[in-house]
Amino acid sequence: MADVKEKEEVRTNAARSASVANLDMKFEAVVISVSDVNRAKEYYQQLGWRLDADFHFDNGFRIVQFTPPGSGCSVQFGTNMTSAVPGSAQGLYLIVSDVKAAHDELVARRVKVSDVFHAGTPGAQFQPDGTSGRVSGPDPEHRSYFSFATFHDPDGNTWLVQEITTRLPGRVAGDPRYASAGDLASALRRAEAAHGEHERRTGQRDENWADWYAAYMVAEQSGAELPK
Repeated sequence: MADVKEKEEVRTNAARSASVANLDMKFEAVVISVSDVNRAKEYYQQLGWRLDADFHFDNGFRIVQFTPPGSGCSVQFGTNMTSAVPGSAQGLYLIVSDVKAAHDELVARRVKVSDVFHAGTPGAQFQPDGTSGRVSGPDPEHRSYFSFATFHDPDGNTWLVQEITTRLPGRVAGDPRYASAGDLASALRRAEAAHGEHERRTGQRDENWADWYAAYMVAEQSGAELPK
């Protein structure tokens, strides 16, 4: 009888483990510490981020949430939320398909942002503005993951803008999705440029250009080998 019970427990635990393994766990919010909630709220509104919530409670608890355009993750701050020192959040990633366009939009919103740069030494993107390891301008080879800009909120919480156009293998699950019309347009332009090179190599017009574009865009997002 004990053996039967033990085997049943093993089966139950195995089934539970399989269920947990298949359960999505979506990272949807990060809490940062600020010294002045109203000032921080005004700043993130200036960025053009979506205000999702601003809830006050009688015990002094307040929670404010903003979501960057196209992001599946939000940022939260308020009162009685964290014991972290204001400004202690560093290197919060904002992923974009065009770092120069993102930089120019921040400038247009009167946000103090660094020039676009690439890391001349490993990890320079996490160092303060003006660090010698930062080399002005985007990565010369325009490699994905290698071009950056940084800005920080009034408390010093620092955001790292990183350009990613082609994901490393295994980084995207399921069907490709684009966070915004702008991201989709950028992907189409990259496919168009690559397809132009393809036609020059073959010396003829590709009647199945739509299929080629689709294959290129799917491969780019999944990190697979790009079509030639």
